[in-house]
Amino acid sequence: MAIEIRNLHKSYSGKKVVHDLSLTIPTGKITSFIGPNGAGKSTVLAIISRLLSADSGDVYLNQQRLHDQKSSDIARQLAILKQSNHINLRITVEELVAFGRFPYSKGNLTETDRTFIDNAINYMDLGTIRQQYIDNLSGGQRQRAYIAMTLAQDTDYILLDEPLNNLDMKHSVQIMQVLRKLVTELNKTVVIVIHDINFASCYSDYIIAMKQGELVAQGNVDEIMREEVLQAIYDMPIPIQEINRQKIAIYFKSNQEE
Repeated sequence: MAIEIRNLHKSYSGKKVVHDLSLTIPTGKITSFIGPNGAGKSTVLAIISRLLSADSGDVYLNQQRLHDQKSSDIARQLAILKQSNHINLRITVEELVAFGRFPYSKGNLTETDRTFIDNAINYMDLGTIRQQYIDNLSGGQRQRAYIAMTLAQDTDYILLDEPLNNLDMKHSVQIMQVLRKLVTELNKTVVIVIHDINFASCYSDYIIAMKQGELVAQGNVDEIMREEVLQAIYDMPIPIQEINRQKIAIYFKSNQEE
């Protein structure tokens, strides 16, 4: 039971975006994709979820070739939350979360569907705002509502493309704590694309680093949060300090400024 990528290639207008990528995403963990802009991270997530086709190579979901599976079957195993999902909709939180049941209900909600919707809303602590419109919510509330939608979909795998975008520090921490709970309490496999390497360090179990469409490094936090590894990824010196047993990258001040 895992997501396995084998020899993945993707190009746009002759430019290689993903080049010969092979890796396995472990189950029951938070895996973070990190790397500079244009590294191909979001493209890989889109290919895994079959929102985008690879030029060559294969993705295997639970040992079955993704290309051979029906979209309806994939939607019962894997949910993705893309940045482009975040649009102002004149629908309520409850109506949004109900969309997560579409692979099962096809628009005709059953009592079982409503139970999943209620459980997702309650788990994400949205009960008091379930009848509020999405476009009236704060950024953190809206993000929690979208995650509740993926929870209602009841998949083993949840993929999130830059879930902390446009969130302040407080709401970013809240979202990462929620994702951590999905793994520890519900045994979900969470895969995220994230820019802040310190959030990746503090909340991830496994980190995959990409650069210019290729795999640079992969491993647990201790294996990736090393100065020589981060320099290879970001082309700049990034000292590491350990604070409260967490490895923190000190990248906001260079030695030249001292």
